[in-house]
Amino acid sequence: MTVSSLAILVPGNFEDDAPADGLEATLDLFATAERLGVDGAWVRHRHLEHGIGSAAVFLAAASQRTSRIELGVAVVPIGWESPFRLAEDFSLADVLSHGRVQVGLSASAPHEDVLGDLVFDGDWRSFDRGYGRVTRFVDNLRGTFLGDADTVIQSPGNVQRPRLQPYAPGLVDRVWYGGGSLRSAAFAGSAGLNLLIGNLTSGEGTDDYGTAQRNQLAAYRAALPADRRPRVAWGRCVVPTDSADRVSRERYRTWYESRLARQAGPQGPRRTLFSADLVGPAEQIVEQLVHDATLAEVDEFRVELPYEFAGEEYEQIVADVVAKVAPELGWVAQRHHEAVPV
Repeated sequence: MTVSSLAILVPGNFEDDAPADGLEATLDLFATAERLGVDGAWVRHRHLEHGIGSAAVFLAAASQRTSRIELGVAVVPIGWESPFRLAEDFSLADVLSHGRVQVGLSASAPHEDVLGDLVFDGDWRSFDRGYGRVTRFVDNLRGTFLGDADTVIQSPGNVQRPRLQPYAPGLVDRVWYGGGSLRSAAFAGSAGLNLLIGNLTSGEGTDDYGTAQRNQLAAYRAALPADRRPRVAWGRCVVPTDSADRVSRERYRTWYESRLARQAGPQGPRRTLFSADLVGPAEQIVEQLVHDATLAEVDEFRVELPYEFAGEEYEQIVADVVAKVAPELGWVAQRHHEAVPV
């Protein structure tokens, strides 16, 4: 087992009456992660919640607080997006970051009954809000010229062939799909996308979380084009307690116990399976990870930070992972550059 890349996935919380404070704290956590040598920082995408509803805007801001780490989102529900406008937004953010943006997508449309009439005109329930929308987004990122060779547009001082602007070379290879079923994993592979797998998945033919994910990995790799070198990132909730104070340790214990019931077996009509949260001393967490058969099949690891904790607790968790957990998995911190001063 060798973890070559370590990233964090951050909830991006804020209070209803003080959103700037929470957003600044999340930007600070990105900068802290870079200073500690982490390879990537990702934020969750959350419509209508106290979280990041416009990931491209947030990552553009994060690009000005950092200089080295990958900047990602997991995952944008493509069902509410214009494939062209979304491509414009992420292309701009990627240019500002000098090629560090990672775009995670899902074929979903959460809060449908509330958002549908706000996002679309007409009979939006009949629109393709799934894999076809993902494909159009990816195609837009390729920067292909629009129209024929004679098609041009004029702007002040310039005549040019039209295409997505700004064009961000390489961004099309940094699109990820959040897989949670055999079908979604196979789609990600056939589309040549990178694959994100996290702490929940659909139970299909098995009630074992690890077996379900390894079946999805097999489906993904079987569907990949022959010339495509895959990237797969595996996520787990990891909460080391080594340097936490007494109050935080008690909060972590209460949180851990509140989630045990959902890990006991399949949940709901889709038989959703949840992974076990890893909470406790780093030595204990390492022991569990080195024996995890799914982690042995990938080399990129994302630490999924819980929603419920405070900013200083997130920093403690990340610092303990960097110092005491990830090195035992073969990971080496990157400290070549300092973060851009705020």
